[in-house]
Amino acid sequence: MLIGVYVGSFNPVHIGHIKIAKHLIEKKYVDKVLIVPTGNYWDKQDLIDVKDRINMLKFFEDDNIIIDDKHNGIDYTYQLLNTLEKENKDNEYALIIGADNIISFDKWKNYKEILKRKIFILNRNDININYYLKKLSKKDKYKIVDDLDIMDISSTRVRKNIKDNIDVLKDIDKDVYSYIIKHNLYK
Repeated sequence: MLIGVYVGSFNPVHIGHIKIAKHLIEKKYVDKVLIVPTGNYWDKQDLIDVKDRINMLKFFEDDNIIIDDKHNGIDYTYQLLNTLEKENKDNEYALIIGADNIISFDKWKNYKEILKRKIFILNRNDININYYLKKLSKKDKYKIVDDLDIMDISSTRVRKNIKDNIDVLKDIDKDVYSYIIKHNLYK
C-alpha cells in the first residue's frame, strides 16, 4: 500500500489541506494519506499546542485519511519516513510537499535520503519545479501534481482573520472553527 505522508504545522488545518489529501486519494496517487502535524521545533509564531492541532485534524479522519498522533516529536522528515518504514515494512511511504518546499529542499537535513523515495510535489505559485529538481539531480521518483487547483488559503491568514474577528468560514471547516472558539485559540 502506498501511503502519502503529509507533514506540516496545520496551524490551523484549513480546507485547502484537506482538499489536497482527498484529491491525492481520489486520483489514486496514493492509497491513503497520513497527516503528521509537527511538534513545536519549528521557529513559527503562534504555533499552538500540537494536541489542539491534532484534535482539529481529527474532524477529517476516515479510513483513508489518518491523523498521526504518535510521531509528532520527530525532528526531521527523513527520520519520520525511516521510522514509519521500520514500523510497517508492508507499506511504501511517499512524501507530499508543496512546490514552495522544493526551492530550499537541499537545505533539509539528509535531503538526499528523502530523494530516494517517491515524492508528490503540489504545483503552486507558478514555481518551476523541474528547474529545482534538476539542481537536486532528482529524475525519477517524483510526481508533479498539477491537476488540482490549489486554493489561495494560508493558515497565517486564517489566524490573522480570527484575531481580527473577520469571518473565516470560507477557509476552514465549521467544526474546526467551533473548536478554535471553544478553546480560545489564536486570540
